[in-house]
Amino acid sequence: MTLFTTAGTVPLTPPRGRRRRMGTILVGTCSWTDRALLSSGWYPQELRDAAGRLRHYATRFPVVEVDATYYHLPSTRNSALWTERTPDGFRFDVKAFSLLTGHPTSPNALPADLRPALKGRQDRRPGPTDTDPALLDEIWQRFSGALEPLRRAGRLGALLFQFPPWFAPGDARAKAFLAHCARRTAGWPVAVEFRHPGWWQGDERAETATALEDWGMSAVAVDMTQTLPTSIPPVTPVTSPRLAVTRFHGRNEAWGTGTKEERFRHTYAADELSEWIPRLRGMAERADEVHALFNNCCADAAARAAESMRQLLDAPMGPGRDG
Repeated sequence: MTLFTTAGTVPLTPPRGRRRRMGTILVGTCSWTDRALLSSGWYPQELRDAAGRLRHYATRFPVVEVDATYYHLPSTRNSALWTERTPDGFRFDVKAFSLLTGHPTSPNALPADLRPALKGRQDRRPGPTDTDPALLDEIWQRFSGALEPLRRAGRLGALLFQFPPWFAPGDARAKAFLAHCARRTAGWPVAVEFRHPGWWQGDERAETATALEDWGMSAVAVDMTQTLPTSIPPVTPVTSPRLAVTRFHGRNEAWGTGTKEERFRHTYAADELSEWIPRLRGMAERADEVHALFNNCCADAAARAAESMRQLLDAPMGPGRDG
């Protein structure tokens, strides 16, 4: 018996007899403002301002992930500026704020008027239902409201809900929380990444895919080392006909330990990228758009890997530009 509750089913295949057009594969990185990237020399030396860097990035890639929104709520002003600085057709995948996905969150990450609700709770690992639902609803309203300029301009690719490693499929509370997230985000483009491998293993895999399909949520495929008990299998479920997402985390065996640089330090070899070509094209046969985003964020490793992948796929450099 399923622990998910669903409402409505999104058809995943075109009507019988109609051949689906191959979707577009957009390749980019999981940040354009990472400090290591800024100091790597990837940007032209004369570009020292945020506006110039984003405009330059948008000439090289057609999609980017915003990770700053995981740490602090976004602002309407920034969303408007991102819209102004990028061309039509550019996509921002925006990472959901930490509290919305059950991660530990410092009160200082919240607006001042909401901080008292988290006092004394930030230093422990929360359960998926530990946070006051009213607080989560308020945070969601502020988070989604700040992204309206991106949404109105057609720049919003997806909201990335990345759940923590302890968010396990065997926990009924986790599944209930996921269902609540689906209801809260109804009408928004949402992509879901699990950090617990159990969601995509054994009998659980089909149940996970069915639930995401019914909610119209996009599953996130993951590339990472396969040598650890916590390794996410390299499955490529397509659970929404609108969008599929793959995030490339690198294949460092320090995953889950050490510093950010130790976890994500990896230079993708040509054969490691090439093995994903048929997978990404297979995803594009089932979704209108596929986002391939590189998160091996040490120096310019992610940008270089993304450029190599774009060339292997013969994918567009940016909106209106050919690779």
